[in-house]
Amino acid sequence: MESSLEVVAEDSVAVQSVKTTGGVDVEDSKLAQGLEKKSSTGSISVVRNVSFKLKRLALLMRRPPSVVGRFDRTKSAVVHALKGLRFISKTDGGATCCWAGVEKRFDELTAKTNGSLPRSLFGECIGMKKESEEFACKLFDALGRRKNISGNSINKGQLREYWDQISDQRLGSQLQTFFDMVDKDADGKITEEEMREIIILSASVNKLSNIQKQADEYARQIMAEIDPDELGYIMIENLKMRLLQDPSESVRVGDSRRSLSKMLSEKFKPTQDYLVKRWYRDFKYLLLDNWQRVWVMALWIGIMAGLFAYKYVQYKNKAVFGVIGHCVCFAKGAAETLKLNMALILLPVCRKTITWLRNKTILGKAVPFDDYRSFHKLIAIAIVLGTGIHGLSHLTCDFPHLLHVTPEEYEPMEQFFGEQPTSYWFFVKGWESVTGIIMVVLMAIAFTLASPWFRTNKIHLPKRPLDKLKGFRAFWYSHHLFVIVYSLLIIHGIKLYLIHEWYEKTTWMYLAVPIVLYTGERLIRSFRSRIKAVKILKADVLPGNVLTLHISKPQGFKYKSGQYIFVKCAAVSPFEWHPFSITSAPGDDYISVHIRTHGNWTRQLNEVCKPPTGESGLLKAHFLQGENNPNFPKVLIDGPYGAPTQDYKNYDVVLLVGLGIGATPMISVVKDVVNNMKAMEEEESSLEEGNRGGKIMAPNASPLTNKTRRVYFYWVTREQGSFDWFKGVMNEVAETDHKGVIEMHNYCTSVYEEGDARSALITMLQSLNHAKNGVDVVSGTRVKSHFAKPNWRTVYKRISLKHPNSSVGVFYCGPPPPAKELRQLASDFSHKTSTKFEFHKENF
Repeated sequence: MESSLEVVAEDSVAVQSVKTTGGVDVEDSKLAQGLEKKSSTGSISVVRNVSFKLKRLALLMRRPPSVVGRFDRTKSAVVHALKGLRFISKTDGGATCCWAGVEKRFDELTAKTNGSLPRSLFGECIGMKKESEEFACKLFDALGRRKNISGNSINKGQLREYWDQISDQRLGSQLQTFFDMVDKDADGKITEEEMREIIILSASVNKLSNIQKQADEYARQIMAEIDPDELGYIMIENLKMRLLQDPSESVRVGDSRRSLSKMLSEKFKPTQDYLVKRWYRDFKYLLLDNWQRVWVMALWIGIMAGLFAYKYVQYKNKAVFGVIGHCVCFAKGAAETLKLNMALILLPVCRKTITWLRNKTILGKAVPFDDYRSFHKLIAIAIVLGTGIHGLSHLTCDFPHLLHVTPEEYEPMEQFFGEQPTSYWFFVKGWESVTGIIMVVLMAIAFTLASPWFRTNKIHLPKRPLDKLKGFRAFWYSHHLFVIVYSLLIIHGIKLYLIHEWYEKTTWMYLAVPIVLYTGERLIRSFRSRIKAVKILKADVLPGNVLTLHISKPQGFKYKSGQYIFVKCAAVSPFEWHPFSITSAPGDDYISVHIRTHGNWTRQLNEVCKPPTGESGLLKAHFLQGENNPNFPKVLIDGPYGAPTQDYKNYDVVLLVGLGIGATPMISVVKDVVNNMKAMEEEESSLEEGNRGGKIMAPNASPLTNKTRRVYFYWVTREQGSFDWFKGVMNEVAETDHKGVIEMHNYCTSVYEEGDARSALITMLQSLNHAKNGVDVVSGTRVKSHFAKPNWRTVYKRISLKHPNSSVGVFYCGPPPPAKELRQLASDFSHKTSTKFEFHKENF
């Protein structure tokens, strides 16, 4: 082997060329020793540097030209490396678990090659798809460089070495694979430009658009941290070590808490209980956790059963029973339950009455008013069943019987129907049947469009006009068909076949109070919303299509954190009212709501509230009410209405959980606690100065009671831009909460979980920036963000260890799926620890 060297400077040597002669293989170590002997004036570091380069070059010379290729580190190399991380993260079973499948494919693919796996078949062998063949080849080359394996094919033993590296789920091993693919020129260095590209692509993989925009700044920050001597590059090993120094935060507990944690884990281990004993225990827990729901449901079902039985027995003792039989008893029994349920279904939507009952009466502790939506739906199901029994009994049994009985058997019915009918049409054309059929059709329309498939746009319908049948607007207007339904129901209840006495026609008696109550609430809403005029003070169009409105607070308008209001905008729709959680605190001099664009009404509201063209950027519009902007639409508000979160002060500890826009009611609580802390600090300050004459309190603020001493807020969102919604609140908490009353946890689910190599660079960047500037790179606030989804069991466990013998109120707002897990964990920890968790879900 011949080598040409050029002395470039006093401390550096450049390799001009390296070539083999006569096929003689000279060992790298001997060549290095020869260079060391000849270099009497060069420094030892120079020789080592040359030796390192020659070793790499000699290794590459042993590879075929097709494998070596052009070793420039480009953006595509980073792309392939990140793709590699996606693949190796899927091999969660570990090397031993999944090796059997890889080995089987190896045997099949090498059956005709004497146990030698070609580079082109490497991807197929390890389970990659055909379209990933190019990436698989690059991974093959990178692993070969790491393992010092040359050639264009490998045997089974070498494949096992490759597979051990790929399937190793440790962060260090994943990072090694990543950097092996990035470092194609094998010099072990990364420049600032290359670091910028890695940051951009890492941010892209984790869907962090804000980090992509500031990649230049962050690249300089990393270089300044790891390259303090300003060499212009950083060694990959140094970067890898720095990445491994930033593991996910762990909760440190003392010996006593560690032992408690172990005991707690033991309690949650599954036990081998007898089936009957386990059923008994589960039933007991069910009653303890849901006693309010149980007694209300038992009472409702008992009343329905009693009414059905009463009517059944009543008609069994009448002459009509001898003519028609049990069918008439079923029809009348079902009709009596329908009267009850048509009256009850109006009560859950009398929101002002419910708010008054839950806040001002003792019923608030015994009746689950927060479940009014679920009860409303349950009654609707009971109405469907009752309508089916009542209608089918009449149409398929009662009427045919009256047509086919003998004249002697029909004689007792002449007082009700006159002469015996000869046609089925006689019954169908009567007031009773016509009103009944129309009611069934209208209720079927309303119930169908209120189903989740139609209301939440889950069903796919052809274009206009059928697409108008889905969405909230279709639900809203179809539900107002009840005005016609109740009018027909009263007529139906008067024109009864088998009853003549007015006092026996009881339909109007059932409906009178609920209809008057509901009508009164609607009239009061309309009157009050017009008397207490409001105007939009400020509007912001935030990332994620969220519109926030600051509305003037009417005189005497009082509310609690966690409550909600209804908003109507005549410019969008003259009739529709939509509920939104209040995000301002009771002590603020305005009312704020955050509205996510999701549906026709919110989309149109967003449009009419946008500023004139040219007054804002693409991502955010901020404009005020006044002479410069006279184009704000007129809005009306109604409320406030009660919600579960408003009761947060009844608990020692509060766990607030918001998913996406579901954080809105929780933000109001956080702001309320912050305002109260400020008021208490001002009061304490005034007392220290000797001013004991009065209290300094924020307007409408209520002091933080002794009952609530700690608040945990967990906000989980998919989009990085969502954190802009409440950035001011989070920064205020970080700056104001000196006593650690509020513990904030932001989770960005678009980022791979902490400990995953794909998010390792983001974790390191987050740590560096937070230490230097006190700002989180993900949320843009002083609150440090977490990645992926929370482990809710760990959250509950941590709170139960920190707050034994305490009552914890868990308040959740968001999609239904996580609610089931949070509710179940609240039950489990309440029964197996001294900490009592009570779960509440927002419904409006």
